[in-house]
Amino acid sequence: MRAALEQARRAFAAGEVPIGAVVVIDGEIVSAGFNQPIGAVDPTAHAEIVALRGAAARVGNYRLTDATVYVTVEPCLMCVGALIHARVREVVYGAAEPKAGALVSAARAHETPGLNHRFDIVAGVLEQDCRELIQAFFRDRRAGRL
Repeated sequence: MRAALEQARRAFAAGEVPIGAVVVIDGEIVSAGFNQPIGAVDPTAHAEIVALRGAAARVGNYRLTDATVYVTVEPCLMCVGALIHARVREVVYGAAEPKAGALVSAARAHETPGLNHRFDIVAGVLEQDCRELIQAFFRDRRAGRL
């Protein structure tokens, strides 16, 4: 999760919502990403999607069945869909996202009937650090510092 937090700090520095993600397979980080929809002019360039794309390219397969994805904030509906399609084994997140979190907060998208894949979820890893970073970003943005 510390590596995902470093990615989130990169997003913060770029003026993007500070969410970071890393994909780990066999104890090795195979890909990392941070939110960049503004800079990439791409509404799908969320941290999880960026990290999944990099991991799939690196391992040569869109199915990442042995992967654990660490993300600083609970994934949104789009990202949960991508995690399901990538067939990840586990998702570990830091802070809950009460408005748009699609694992436990606003929806339980991974439990939608008819889906042919399920993954394990671990919540609250380095939760305070993850929450403080995103709160600092929005505090600075409201104050006009970003």
